[in-house]
This record gives sequence, C-alpha cells and structure tokens, in this order.
Amino acid sequence: MQQRLQQLQSQKLEGARAQQQQQRLLQSQSRLLEREQRVQQRSQQVEQRQREMLSRQTTERQTRIERLQQRVQQLQSQRPEGAQAQRAQQRLLQTQNRLLDREQRAQQIDLARQQRLGLQAPERAPALAAAAQAAERGRFAARFREQSTSQTQAALVTRQSGWAPRQAWRHRHPAVFVAWLGPVFWPYAYSDIFNYTFWSYGYEPGYWAYAYDDFVDTMFWGGDGPYSAYASTNPYDTPQAGGGYHARQRASASPQTLQQLCATPDKGVTAWPLADIARAVRPTPEQRTLLDELKTAAANAAGVFKDSCTETYALTPPGRLRAMMNRISATLEAVKIVRPALENFYNSLSDEQQARFNALGPHVGERSPQQQEASSEGCADPKSGLTQLPIQRIEAVLHPAGKQKETLDRLREATAKGVEGLQAACPNDAPLTPVGRLETMQHRLEAMLTAAKLVEPALDEFYATLSSEQKARFNTLQQVASP
Repeated sequence: MQQRLQQLQSQKLEGARAQQQQQRLLQSQSRLLEREQRVQQRSQQVEQRQREMLSRQTTERQTRIERLQQRVQQLQSQRPEGAQAQRAQQRLLQTQNRLLDREQRAQQIDLARQQRLGLQAPERAPALAAAAQAAERGRFAARFREQSTSQTQAALVTRQSGWAPRQAWRHRHPAVFVAWLGPVFWPYAYSDIFNYTFWSYGYEPGYWAYAYDDFVDTMFWGGDGPYSAYASTNPYDTPQAGGGYHARQRASASPQTLQQLCATPDKGVTAWPLADIARAVRPTPEQRTLLDELKTAAANAAGVFKDSCTETYALTPPGRLRAMMNRISATLEAVKIVRPALENFYNSLSDEQQARFNALGPHVGERSPQQQEASSEGCADPKSGLTQLPIQRIEAVLHPAGKQKETLDRLREATAKGVEGLQAACPNDAPLTPVGRLETMQHRLEAMLTAAKLVEPALDEFYATLSSEQKARFNTLQQVASP
C-alpha cells in the first residue's frame, strides 16, 4: 500500500483532469493506508495486552502449582491414625493431585500460547530445550517410547497405577517397572526380580531400560521426573522450550499395602510361582529336595527386604539416592542368596524339564518380535543428554559459583561414569533360561549400585556447598518452572 502511494506521488501527469483523478486516487489510497495502520495498531495493542495478561497468568499459575506441590508433599508425609482418617487423607491427596495435574496441563497450554504470541523465553531456554531433546533421544528406553502400541499404552496405565506384576497380569497387561510406591523405592523388587527370572515374557520389553532411566532421573528430579511417563504419546509429556513439563504423579499406597511390602514381601501377590514350577517340570524326589531348598532360599531372600523399607519420603537428592541404594543393595543380596539354589535345581533337570521350565509365563498377549529381541538395543548409543539436562537445569536454577561450580563439575563427571557403567551392563542378547536371566540381573544390579556409589560422594559434596534457599530449589528441581 505504501509503495502504491509513493508511486502515485512520484507521477507527474499533464492536464487538469488527469491531475484531479490522480489526486482523488491519492486521497483514496491514503485513507486505506491510514485504516490499515489503525487496524494494525489496534491488533498490536490487543496482542500486547494478551502478552501482559498471559505473563501475569503464568506467574500466578506457577505460584498455585508450587502451593499445590507443597500441599501434596505435606499430605504424603503425614501418618494419620485410624482407617477413617487414612481414607480421608487419601481422598484429599487424590483431590490435590487432580488439581495439580489440571494446573500443570494448563501451564503447558499457556507456554504454547506464549510461543505463538512471540514471547521470548529466558536466554538459557534454547540451551535447555536442546538438552531436553538430547536427553529424550539418549534415554535407555528411547526406542520403546517411540513405538506406541496398545500394549505400551496399557503399560502406561499399569505404571501410573503402581500395580504389582500379578495385578497387571490379571488385567492382561504386561508388568512394568514401578519406581516408587509411597515412600518406597522399587516397591516390587522382590517379585520383580524373581518373576522376571521365571516369567520374563510377562514383562514389558523395555522394563530394564526404564529401570535405568528412573534410577538416573530420581537422583536429580525426584519421583516426578519430566520423562517418567511410560511409553506415553501424550503431548503434555514432552519437554517444552519454556522449561515446563507434565509430571507423572507418584503412585500412592495404603498403609496396609506398604506393610505387606515391607513385612512380608514373599506373601500375597509377590509369592513365588513354586507350584507352577512343580506342575511344569514334575520333579523327581531328588529334584523335589532341591526345589524345597530353593523355596527356603526364597524365604531367606525375602527377609533382607524388611529393613530396606522406609516410612517417610526422602525429600532431598542425597536422601533419595541413599533410599535407592538401600533397596538395590537388598535386591542384590537377595539375588545372591537365591542364585546358587536356583542353579542347583535347574542343573538337575532333564532337557525336557528345562524346556518346560523355560516356557513358564503368564498369558498377557502374543509374544511380539520385540519381546524376543534383547532389551539392550540402543544401550550403546551416547547417553550424554541423560545427565546433561539435569546439570544444566541445576545451573539455571541454582546459579552455582566458585566452589559450588567446581563440585557441580565433579558431580557431572561422576554421573557420566555411572551411566557408562549402566551401559556396559546391558546384555548383548536376551537370556532364554531362568538361570541366565538371574545372572544378567545380578550384573545389572551391581552396575546400578556401582553407579550410585560413584555419584554419592560427589552429590553430598555439592549439596553441602548450597545455601538453604539453593537446597530448597534443588529438592524440588523439576517443580521449578523457570530459572
């Protein structure tokens, strides 16, 4: 429009009539230009008001999210007496979690609107977004996350519900890795270890890959890590450039459930499938004696878990790491107790009996080619993003300087070495026998414990250098939506 106006102004016509026509056309174009400029100005004013309102709304929403998160933490740490009080607490906790989930979803919508309106994120946001994308690609379970099927969606339900393996199987869903149930890390460690040994096809194929990812995530992000949603295609599970995430809600548990997990891990839904083994292999009297020894070893293994439960949440990164180490140590000890007895029994079986033993498993659908492959595919890929993102997030939120920066660098190095150890423990192929799976499992547990021991002193050293305000921010790192 402006170019047209300039062209008319530059023309020099001859004759009064031509000049009059040019003048009228010039006036018409000027009016159109003024109208467009007024419309554009009003549009800019509207967008500016929208930006201001959206910015204010985002700040207020983040304040509500932080208050809800604090309320949820307070409720989770309380231990009411009496069944009625416990039910009331559980209902209130569910209500607060629903409100928190609603606010976090709305926060993602706000962030998308901000991007459409051209609102600039902080200067650190592009680097954080790049790190988030690298972490997404470099996760142990990246290839499983990309393969969205009805089974992976069922696995998401199972994981978020905090179901034990046989609870999942009753719904014809594969069992998954449940990182936390209440204050207990790896709540079904006992049943997972040995059910996976006997019934590996009853587990989601990415089980151990997600176990590794959750292990690393929990050290930095806590139980509501930004990538913990299991094989989900929900867009809110994707990290945003503005720094917001859709957090997975930690599965809750009744005091009765936790009591069973901690006091009697070998009872109820976590019992060994000894009767199924006996029906499948039909042991001789000598083999029956070895099976009884295996049963005794299973009971002894259950005993080591009783002291590894905790009644309260660990709310600091060092506390979470020690809670994980405690459970992993107990699980590793249980494996070492059972493994000799299992090997003795298995080696006593004939080829036909071993084949029937190998074929044990719950019916949760057809065995896909993916389940017949090694779950180690992708383990050799670089995993730098897995540790790069939380370290960059710590830098953006805590602003470490001086000695803090030096200790953070050591934490970065220790975590990277730990992740390398986890990569090395990924098997080259999927063991086809219970004995082989239990041996592989022992190597994986040893790698997890070694990684934790590498990180522990560096994490303690860094945490000790922080101020009270920095510690509070680190304790809720994922919950802090912006630096």
